[in-house]
Amino acid sequence: MTLYLGTTLIIRTMKIENREGQNALLTIGQVSKLAGVNRQTIRYYEREGIIESPKRKDSGYRIYDAGIVKRIRFIKRAQTLGFTLKEINELLAFRNDTPNITCRDVKRYAQEKVKSIEKKLADLERIRVILLELIGVCEAQNAINSCPIMDAFEEENNNED
Repeated sequence: MTLYLGTTLIIRTMKIENREGQNALLTIGQVSKLAGVNRQTIRYYEREGIIESPKRKDSGYRIYDAGIVKRIRFIKRAQTLGFTLKEINELLAFRNDTPNITCRDVKRYAQEKVKSIEKKLADLERIRVILLELIGVCEAQNAINSCPIMDAFEEENNNED
């Protein structure tokens, strides 16, 4: 499948090239469109160091290597799965900067993420149960100064983490 963008870019199954078959140089707008993120997201990733700051034309415009699109898509997919930017940066380093990393190492990393998610889910379930209990004892016709939900929020709780 070949997708034509404008008159100078051709995308062939995730490989972005110019008409001469070389990796294309893209503007921030083109990267934004191809990666499915807005320009502010790209600038934020630059500030956070998760993507490198691009070269600039004499005019000051950012010029990105086409490979940045794949990296941004990786970042967005990992975020969708709950990874933080710090964790994503570590995952990217596994591939690029760490010679002895294996798939087993990445699997362990993902397993730790699952444990973290399971803990959050347990915490959310505990919160849900408490709120349902409060809702159950609330008599909606009571005045606000005798609302059990509001009272519970004001109580001191020595069991908080």
